[in-house]
Amino acid sequence: MTGVEAVSNGVKAFREPVVKTAQRTLTAIVVILIALLAGIAYLVRVYHIGATPPGQPGYQSVLSQLTAAVTGRGAFYYLTIGSILLVLVFSANTAFADFPRVCRAVAQDGYLPYSFASRGRRLVYSQGIYVLAFLSAFLLLLFGGVTDRLIPLYAVGAFLAFTLSQAGMVAHWRRKGGRRSRSSIFVNGMGAAATATTVGVVTVSKFAEGAWVTTLLIPTIMTLMISVRRHYDREQVETANPAPLDLSNLREPLVVVPILRWDKIAQKGLRFALILSADVQGLHVDCGEGSQRLRENWSRYVEKPTKKAGLPTPKLVVLESPYRFIINPIMNYVLELEKNNPDREIAVLVPELVVQRWYHYLLHNQRAAWLKALLLLKGNQRIIVIDVPWYLSS
Repeated sequence: MTGVEAVSNGVKAFREPVVKTAQRTLTAIVVILIALLAGIAYLVRVYHIGATPPGQPGYQSVLSQLTAAVTGRGAFYYLTIGSILLVLVFSANTAFADFPRVCRAVAQDGYLPYSFASRGRRLVYSQGIYVLAFLSAFLLLLFGGVTDRLIPLYAVGAFLAFTLSQAGMVAHWRRKGGRRSRSSIFVNGMGAAATATTVGVVTVSKFAEGAWVTTLLIPTIMTLMISVRRHYDREQVETANPAPLDLSNLREPLVVVPILRWDKIAQKGLRFALILSADVQGLHVDCGEGSQRLRENWSRYVEKPTKKAGLPTPKLVVLESPYRFIINPIMNYVLELEKNNPDREIAVLVPELVVQRWYHYLLHNQRAAWLKALLLLKGNQRIIVIDVPWYLSS
């Protein structure tokens, strides 16, 4: 029933005056919480109720035992337990509402992928919701669904956040100064010391029961976030271009079109290649079959029409592959071509069949996708990959 994080994260949603309204709401929550805790502490002593080991047969929460002791196991008992369940559901909803906002703020500072700052089609920050759902499910599976085992994780993470928040307020009051600053520094300093002590006690006493997960996870997450920021900084430095458009050494690219056989897919690739450049090479890997027929079709369907139309004739290059490799010979040829032509860009046009149903892809090889991936992985600034799709009709 605390709801502290819901109020602190949603201050902007309150009506004017925003700060005063949020303070009154938070004060009311704290008063209710004190009353509930005091009442539970008193009744537990009166009815001699103690915690039972979680995950064991006959396990009951303290609230379940207390409600049964006060009212019996009638309708009011189930109404109370159902209400507690709804409160816990709303508490989880708070995390799903606010965690994505926190991720968005962190992503805008460059410590998480920028996709965390983008809204999905439902106008929420979908990436944060997906990550939180996955991590929550993973933790429940890891700890066998016994939420009591998750309390050490929550305690370390929550009280560490409280410590940082209180310490931040101490720095804020020191920077702001004024008459109220000293008393505020004392209050927030005491809060920081108390929560920091709690973090230390829980970490030491509950380390073997699950606190070790948070102890290892927090430094790991911080390291990953710093690595993300360094990557973005490096990217901005490398891609920044304050200079005007460079128009020197502009030449048509040398175009390479991998071809399996002469068909409409290969024809579309060659047509587009001739639009880009006068220097076009058709690249075929000879695995011991079909090469002679392709040479004959090339002379009949490519060389004769281009000569008749007065266009530059594409050259057919046949690579021998005695071990029937397809992708590696093409990749090696492109890299060698780029090395031998240091003053030109190499454009690799990859003709690709596109089918209507996803399961139709199981009936075709995925060489085009693998070739594009390898070219992007091993290529450089002067190797350009162009996808030329051929859509298969129904």
